[in-house]
Amino acid sequence: MSFKLRAGIFNQYRWLISSIQWLLDGLVVVFLLLCLGKLHRVSMGHEYLILGGVTFLAVIVVFKASQLYRPWRGVNPLWLVRRVFIAWILVVILLLILGYVTKNTFIFSRTVILSWILLTPVVLAALRFFVFVGLNWARARGRNSRTVVIGGAGDLGHKVAQNIVSSVWLGIRLVGFFDDDKVGELVALNPNNLAYSVLGDLEEMVTFVRDHKIDMVYLALPLRAEKRLQQIIDALQDTTASLYLVPDIFVFSLLQATISDLRGIPLISLWESPFYGINGWLKRGEDIIFSTLILILVAPIMLGIAIGIKLTSPGPIIFKQRRYGLGGGEIIVYKFRTMLVCEDGEEIPQATRSDCRVTRFGRLLRRTSLDELPQFINVLQGRMSIVGPRPHAVAHNEFYRRHIPGYMLRHKVRPGITGWAQVNKFRGETDTLEKMEKRVEYDLDYLRNWSIWLDLKIIFITAVTLLVDDQAW
Repeated sequence: MSFKLRAGIFNQYRWLISSIQWLLDGLVVVFLLLCLGKLHRVSMGHEYLILGGVTFLAVIVVFKASQLYRPWRGVNPLWLVRRVFIAWILVVILLLILGYVTKNTFIFSRTVILSWILLTPVVLAALRFFVFVGLNWARARGRNSRTVVIGGAGDLGHKVAQNIVSSVWLGIRLVGFFDDDKVGELVALNPNNLAYSVLGDLEEMVTFVRDHKIDMVYLALPLRAEKRLQQIIDALQDTTASLYLVPDIFVFSLLQATISDLRGIPLISLWESPFYGINGWLKRGEDIIFSTLILILVAPIMLGIAIGIKLTSPGPIIFKQRRYGLGGGEIIVYKFRTMLVCEDGEEIPQATRSDCRVTRFGRLLRRTSLDELPQFINVLQGRMSIVGPRPHAVAHNEFYRRHIPGYMLRHKVRPGITGWAQVNKFRGETDTLEKMEKRVEYDLDYLRNWSIWLDLKIIFITAVTLLVDDQAW
């Protein structure tokens, strides 16, 4: 079998291109500072040159540490944009700390510095985006491509191949499969009704890779084939192909699966909180800002509700209930009291549409979700988040954790006032186990795919549908 290789120049000089980009980022930042100074007719004295030099050093250190110069093949462009903004925020924080320590912030034009701080990440992100689009355009037309074969034609190899052929912009060209048990068979892929041959067994793959100068090999073999994997890995050391082991971990329920290391030992986390490190700070900052603004805006409404509760039924204004929070620990959650009782025992019947425990005024509050407003105080306290899996009463938690696999993974993060399940119509009474299973499915999907933009989307949908939801009572 023969075929034409079309490896791009980027593969040969990737290290040089990465180094040039690394330096260009620092130069662009300094260039923008000088241009904005000229634009605002500010004299560019030695203090601006010192600021430019310090910023240049900070950018090349922080941006390098933020992994902005790793290969872009297969990277989500939104990841690039977000990482640029986060890295620049860290640089600005460093500069502010230096300015505070040296007491030199007053010597700079506020107009120049503020416009520079706001414009720089936009320019850097835009440059990356245009390069990213250009590379994807070239790869989709066969330029700067890399060839790959897959060792293993089972379900795992099929999943890998499916992702490759459905993402032509990756610039990865699948040549075929190798498998000890399926030599000569065709592996059908959808969409586009493509089919790729199993070109030989795994021993023949080594020779094929060496003779045809294949760029990459994906080993997609089951974990039980440990000895065979070791044999093939040893044999492939005699080639120049990049070797990737695709772990057979799809049999597990994955939650924010990531790769890390323990003093050189590679680790694959099967489930982990998405809110570690910078993401945790972003999430907490989002909660503090939004909850503060909302509490200020709804303070008169909350006062009116408190008066209404007191006038219409005996009992406390605020209902406090034990729920499970971050890490599965108990927290106290606040709600406006909507019932004649304040139940918090071992068995708590869920509210139903015609529940006689609910007061007339309480039914209005539950119908409009206004009874949830005190939970913004819980958000400020750090017990809850605005967006996240809804907390359930402790008694309900103890039941569902025994009947729904992965239920407690919801508690890897703070519970939320609203969530992905709620905006997808899975809220209110869960009178069947299937309804709760679906709610948990959406909760875990939120944790796998979290982003600031997803939070904003959920908040927006919640606000729009608040008065038309027929599942709250």
